[in-house]
Amino acid sequence: MLLANTLHLHLDRLRQPSPPDRFRRFSQSGRILLLLLGFLLSWPVAAHSVVTAHVQAELIGETTAIQLGQPFWVALRLQMRDGWHVYWRNPGDSGLAPTVTWTLPAGFSAGEIQWPYPERIPVGPLMNFGYHGTVVLPVQIQPLSSLQDQDTFTLRARADWLVCQEDCIPESADLELTLPTQADPAPMDPRWNESFATVRQRLPMPVPWPVSFAIDEATLTLDLTTGRAAERIAALEFFPLEDGLITHAAPQTLSRAESSLRLTVARGTQPKPPESVAGLLVVRERQDDGKSLTHAFTFTTPRAGEPAPMAAPSPGPGLFQALALALLGGVLLNLMPCVLPVLSLKALSLAQHAHHSPGAVRTQGLAYTAGVLVCFTAIAGMLIALRAAGQHIGWGFQLQSPIFVTLLTYLLFVLGLSLSGVFSFGGSLMGVGSAWADRPDYLGSFATGALAVVVATPCTAPFMGVALGFALTQNAWVSLAVFLALGLGLALPYLALSFKPGLLRFMPRPGPWLEHGKQLLAFPLYATAAWLVWVLSQQTGPDGVAAVLAGMILLAFALWLSRATHAATPRWRLAGRLGAVLALALALGLTRWPAVDSATAATSPASASALAWESFSPARLAELQATGRPVFVNFTAAWCITCLVNERMALNSARVAEELATKKVVVLKADWTQRDPAITQALAAFGRGGVPLYVLYPPRPAQPIILPQLLTESLLLKTLQTL
Repeated sequence: MLLANTLHLHLDRLRQPSPPDRFRRFSQSGRILLLLLGFLLSWPVAAHSVVTAHVQAELIGETTAIQLGQPFWVALRLQMRDGWHVYWRNPGDSGLAPTVTWTLPAGFSAGEIQWPYPERIPVGPLMNFGYHGTVVLPVQIQPLSSLQDQDTFTLRARADWLVCQEDCIPESADLELTLPTQADPAPMDPRWNESFATVRQRLPMPVPWPVSFAIDEATLTLDLTTGRAAERIAALEFFPLEDGLITHAAPQTLSRAESSLRLTVARGTQPKPPESVAGLLVVRERQDDGKSLTHAFTFTTPRAGEPAPMAAPSPGPGLFQALALALLGGVLLNLMPCVLPVLSLKALSLAQHAHHSPGAVRTQGLAYTAGVLVCFTAIAGMLIALRAAGQHIGWGFQLQSPIFVTLLTYLLFVLGLSLSGVFSFGGSLMGVGSAWADRPDYLGSFATGALAVVVATPCTAPFMGVALGFALTQNAWVSLAVFLALGLGLALPYLALSFKPGLLRFMPRPGPWLEHGKQLLAFPLYATAAWLVWVLSQQTGPDGVAAVLAGMILLAFALWLSRATHAATPRWRLAGRLGAVLALALALGLTRWPAVDSATAATSPASASALAWESFSPARLAELQATGRPVFVNFTAAWCITCLVNERMALNSARVAEELATKKVVVLKADWTQRDPAITQALAAFGRGGVPLYVLYPPRPAQPIILPQLLTESLLLKTLQTL
């Protein structure tokens, strides 16, 4: 159409001049048009754009190609003239929402339009819901599982919309997008990368708070139990999905209590009170820096007094129940693989101190417990403060930082070198050396307790998830109490042994075996450091791995140089120390390398599995639920050892994959390796503050099923058979 319009313009110009001029201008115009036509015909990837009187419409793709059998995103992009607008799915008092009718290659299918949150558009006494400027309406396309030998595919769509200022004009366009095929993951299209990123920020997520409504003859009232978030919410708007539910132009009055919000709006023209209300809540959240952040949430809720569909199948625990669960979860945390290297060192320390005085052994236990509690208090305080500041984080948040992962890798590597005898770290930082046995401050036991907490964060033991989810929804003092109960549970086994001297009599006496045992325990530390390097590869890619490996070499060199020049002359000893300090500074400086200092440098690849995992998003989940498909959501992270064990033992099972395929269950992976507010809020909706979390959504209207944090193949199969 654009080419036709250009030709028409040139033909109009040809009618005006004299014959010689006409001939000359036709020659010039013809050459230009031929060049333009040749360029278009030679372009291997084509996007068809249509310009109407008021709108430029085009079909855009998020990627530059179609990957074999993998869903991809396209979007209808509408760019309006100044002062004109198009409409949301519920247009308000007048208007009509855009529609797209697809003509796709055989075997392809298109999902529903994903609607970004709209704006209120007053038109005289009326109120419409829609978009000014430019709007992007994404749609997911599912291609063939096998793209055969075809090099390109063309997607065609008929788009219809109503564009309005004071007058409304119906317009339409026939659009197409041609994309090549490839077997490897398709790269992002740099032309539209920002457009898709912007619209995803405007797509609504499931509401993280309980919502109820009441209605009378005059008003509709929405009640939200938001907890501490109520203090930060500056404005709230309700956009109903159903027409006639409210008076669209009426003011929406927000009132607040300590931990809840109430939105009141005039009732609409519906004669009968609805049994349920579905819609969109647009929330403007106040930030500490004075700026505001806007979120949108979807919800469906029954009338107040009727049982509301809960994200979790059971209500949250009370305070005393949460404390008991935290204590028990902390005890079980000692059995998780994260803590094993440190606890092995502590067991060696027990053997060393078994035949000392009972008072000395008890003091060692108290020092270890103090280290655990102090470190837990520090992490909990930081977590509480960051969440209060509006950060969407949870348990294990520090491992979402590549810099923290790098520093922890350095620490475990250095401690491993110390146990291997490469250097002496004050008689061993972790209390396994003889020098710490006679010290009155017992710093080694304290440091061991602190280190146990640091390395425990990748693991989530049974009962921990419910306790942590409760803690993160309470005030600071209650949250801190739950975290301290968790820390006490972690320290309890060692503390109990230190106060039971009779049990220590069964420990072997110290001897030559102790030194060999100490050296042997260096290897679990090396293994943990290697695993952290793998975690870093998921966060930053190969450049980040190269940086941390270079840092480990520099650390080893610094330690060797310091020891090699220890007995040299003062001049060489000083030179050795300066060289060691320089190498150490370079190693620490590598943590600021761009490849490391970025949590978005790489995307975690999918783990080896028979399952066709899709990336989780609230929009994709809502789309699948709307179609009646059962959905299994795996909330996981590369740094979560419990998650990796569950994947190996249950999720990667061939029998599980077969059962999921038989039941036609769509599997979504919510990868929390890097910080993701959408995943954090989804976890909060289930009363959880960390991973793993496994949720099965049945194909019919029913409560989702939450599976245990420790999965087995038989348990998963049994749950799937209920669908």
